[in-house]
Amino acid sequence: MQYRIMPKTNDKLSVLGFGCMRLPTVAGGENSGLIDRKKALELLWGAIDKGVNYLDTAYPYHMGASESFLGEHVLKNGYREKVKVATKLPTFLVKRQEDMMKFFERQRKKLNLEQIDYYLLHALNGQTWERLLTFDVMEFMDFLKREGKISRIGFSFHGTPEDFRKIIDSYAWDFCQVQLNILDEFYQAGINGVRYAASKGIGVIIMEPLRGGTLVNNIPKEIKKIWDSAPVRRTPADWALRWLWNNPDIQVVLSGMSSPEQVDENVRSAEDSLPGSLSPEELGIIQKVKDKYHELLRVRCTGCRYCMPCPAGIDIPYAFQALNSYYLTRKKIGVKVHYMNSIVGRKNQPWTSACLNCGNCESKCPQQIRIREEFKKVRKVLEGADVKFLAGAAKLVTGQKH
Repeated sequence: MQYRIMPKTNDKLSVLGFGCMRLPTVAGGENSGLIDRKKALELLWGAIDKGVNYLDTAYPYHMGASESFLGEHVLKNGYREKVKVATKLPTFLVKRQEDMMKFFERQRKKLNLEQIDYYLLHALNGQTWERLLTFDVMEFMDFLKREGKISRIGFSFHGTPEDFRKIIDSYAWDFCQVQLNILDEFYQAGINGVRYAASKGIGVIIMEPLRGGTLVNNIPKEIKKIWDSAPVRRTPADWALRWLWNNPDIQVVLSGMSSPEQVDENVRSAEDSLPGSLSPEELGIIQKVKDKYHELLRVRCTGCRYCMPCPAGIDIPYAFQALNSYYLTRKKIGVKVHYMNSIVGRKNQPWTSACLNCGNCESKCPQQIRIREEFKKVRKVLEGADVKFLAGAAKLVTGQKH
């Protein structure tokens, strides 16, 4: 495992961090959707044994179960001493000043920790930041640090480049966490935000390196052709991670691994992905892939599910996954994804036409997607009479009610 040093704190962190938002879950039965404790525990302990020493979770991950799973199962048998644990104040739930301590103590209890190593303000943008300042949020974070309840102070970010610089300049942060991948180089904080944070001596942690799986699942034939033309053979995940680790301003890249194979592949990538190790020819291949993806991709959804639950019961991320698949794979897979979700997901999964137009999802989306506008595209290409007929027929075959 390769390790890098956090600029302000001298913490030695593995370049590969474990994002605990997409742990293995139980399929089928009354426990469907819950964390599969046996598989997830083997996965996390296996990653730690291979050198991963940074675990990232948050209050809403796995519907609130991720923190508890770490505290009750993972951080046992000597594994607590092997890792740094990061979690985040659920800023979107803070309505008054006293809420901050209420949620923090709840998180500390769930994690079963006296001290949380890395504590972040979750999903900041300009508006959220201004609201939190009215609650004296930084005085609160300073208090937690003085009392030894937290060790490092940071924030995760989903806003404009201008908001990012403003927040960075407002406090002596230990670290920040931003979205970056080969598709989002200039989106939100972007690569320029990474450089700006580094210029201030602030550690940089990367989330969404594979864009919620977009960069590794259902690879379009045009993209595969470019990867296959490279002078060295690598998986798409390997290419995407190496592109990030090529940057010396980045300390940790989080990966939401959900299988032993993903852990093994990512650990192998982390072993020799040194800053500046990609050749000009390899960087040129990656640039061609970026350009082609930007031609094909329609919706910037990463599948984070912050928009959920939908009051109308629509599975918003699945709808956008289907829409992107429709364009990336020339229709067939996108149609299949959409109608199959309606029959094998939640019973009577509604179409996007069931949207109540309430806008709740848009207020919570960290990508600032105009969800209701995108629903129009979903309805146009994926919810015609033919698709609904296929879904209806499949439900009759499987014995489900319409």
